[in-house]
Amino acid sequence: MKLLLDKFIKSLSRLSDFLIAFGPFGLFAVAVLDSSFVPLPSSADALMLLLTAAHPRWMVFYAIVATAGSTLGCWILYYASRRAGKRALARFSESKQKRVKELIDRYDVISVLVASLLPPPFPFKLFVITAGVFRFNLTRFVVAIVLGRGFRFLLEGYFAIRYGAQAKLFLAKYYPWIGFGLATIIAVLLTRSLWRRRSDSRVQASLEARN
Repeated sequence: MKLLLDKFIKSLSRLSDFLIAFGPFGLFAVAVLDSSFVPLPSSADALMLLLTAAHPRWMVFYAIVATAGSTLGCWILYYASRRAGKRALARFSESKQKRVKELIDRYDVISVLVASLLPPPFPFKLFVITAGVFRFNLTRFVVAIVLGRGFRFLLEGYFAIRYGAQAKLFLAKYYPWIGFGLATIIAVLLTRSLWRRRSDSRVQASLEARN
């Protein structure tokens, strides 16, 4: 069993090395695979840093390509989970399933957006699978992924330009804190915005009722 696992990991490493050679096309492919079913050793994050450090002027383009690939990969995983139903959640513990379901039910699109911002080992794919299994609105799901991943890749691109080859070490050390900080700020702002809208709607409905 261990021998098969080692061979599988080596195969993934060779696939990653092969895709990296294709620049933005490789970045797109890695992002699709890494966000769907195939966790690659060289993730889209690492490749985003590598390409941007080599070609800083292309940073925004690389971020768009990585975001598009990651969004497509998430959509594939969402759709497959939707078709599979609760069987897709079988490899996760019941406590994790319940916790993520509660977060999605309570915070809706905010939970998916925040999850897409956070780095490994945060169980982002569990959010994607749960959204598919329980048929979370596809439009809101895609918007959350695009915003979260887009912001994440742009931030990585910024650090790649600013710190060059040291960006990977910097992000490895500080990104978890940056990610949680950004996720908290975004969650607070979105929650506040939604609360204001609901409050305004209630006030409007009350005024209409009086008239």
